[in-house]
Amino acid sequence: MNLAAKLRRRAAEGRSVRVGLIGAGKFGSMFLSQVRTTPGLHLMGIADLSVARAKAALAATGWDAEAAVAGSFEAARKGGGVMLTEDSEALIRADGLDVVIDATGSPAAGCRHALLAAENGRHMVMVNVEADVLAGPYLADAFARAGLVYSLAYGDQPALVCEMVDWAEACGFRVVAAGKGTKYLPAYHASTPDTVWDHYGLRAEEAERAGMNAQMFNSFLDGTKSAIEMAAIANATGLKAPKEGLAFPPCGAHDLAQTLRPRAAGGVLEEAGMVEVVSSLERDGRQVMNDLRWGVYVVFEPADEGPRGDYARRCFREYGVSVDPSGRYASLHRPSHLIGLELGVSVAAAALRGEATGAPTGFRADVAACAKKPLRAGETLDGEGGFTVWGKLMRAEDSLARGALPIGLAHGVRLVRDVAEGAVLGWDDVAIGDGIAVSTRRAMERWAAGAAKAAE
Repeated sequence: MNLAAKLRRRAAEGRSVRVGLIGAGKFGSMFLSQVRTTPGLHLMGIADLSVARAKAALAATGWDAEAAVAGSFEAARKGGGVMLTEDSEALIRADGLDVVIDATGSPAAGCRHALLAAENGRHMVMVNVEADVLAGPYLADAFARAGLVYSLAYGDQPALVCEMVDWAEACGFRVVAAGKGTKYLPAYHASTPDTVWDHYGLRAEEAERAGMNAQMFNSFLDGTKSAIEMAAIANATGLKAPKEGLAFPPCGAHDLAQTLRPRAAGGVLEEAGMVEVVSSLERDGRQVMNDLRWGVYVVFEPADEGPRGDYARRCFREYGVSVDPSGRYASLHRPSHLIGLELGVSVAAAALRGEATGAPTGFRADVAACAKKPLRAGETLDGEGGFTVWGKLMRAEDSLARGALPIGLAHGVRLVRDVAEGAVLGWDDVAIGDGIAVSTRRAMERWAAGAAKAAE
């Protein structure tokens, strides 16, 4: 609760936290708008595939882009502006850098940047949740062994949910469910970049003028992004993924405690202690009242069973906490999140406290590629949000047992056999090379197997 004071102290001492941003897209740009006005944070450099795009991002977020650009990393380190480069490795290796932010969205790039950051003694804030779900538990372990912080990105929903889970457990409550809201109907799993704007009520021309990427937005709609975010939360908190994948029950904020309780108690959960996403739409397409489309939530209960928990349950009602009809299950929610505008919290927590705003502690959940349509041998998969596959949440042990193909690797790879619509794809269904994303994922699977064996 005193990060701002710590940052001001660092600024007064002339020791601002030096930050390197990789990826100047929407999330990165939102961070750029706030780091400029945050005492104690110094943006030392931006790496992007296009220096011109990075410069445009500075200009769009209130910087004097011409005056802000430094001539060298040395000048940037001393406070003489921001170094722009297309060489992400050079930024990570730059002398004096404290924290690396990966906001690329590429699993391969995220793995590469994380390994380089750990090698060079930099803390890592992984905005790139695709990379985190592909191999985050292994990467986080590498940072921990190096005495460094690997963190999920505050402002994005997984880190905000992790914070709510941590709050509940620190209060002595038992977490029953945690997750977020989204717009969902079962038909959305088949959505493609050609149909996505119809579901959002936009014309393609409007989306293009706004610079909205159809495949990226389709990932949010077809269920893939929800699965990725819930997997990240499960791996960070110890909550379980539903055995059959996300159910997306329609639910308003006022009904969270009633809907998201175990089936044995009248709710939709297989058991207590799970991640789940609630839909802002009823199954017939009507809007859910008091929906949580942009927000996050936690459902919890007193750890004491029976009469011993009665006092806490009475307090829930006395202080206006939303509860189910029995009074046993309670919920809190946050109605919105500010994405990259909040990212400085993660940077400051890593550099000043040595703490992550959420980080994977085990491989508990995975996201597998699932066929959107009948696929034929010889076709090339186009990955998250595309025309061929969507991402299905699975428990890690089930994914490994089936040899499921991670959604993060289902891009640019060729099918070697037919796959039926709705089927989970496997490693054996594709011809896949051994790039950094594949090798890091395989290393993570070996690491997880070793950790499981050691725990026996």
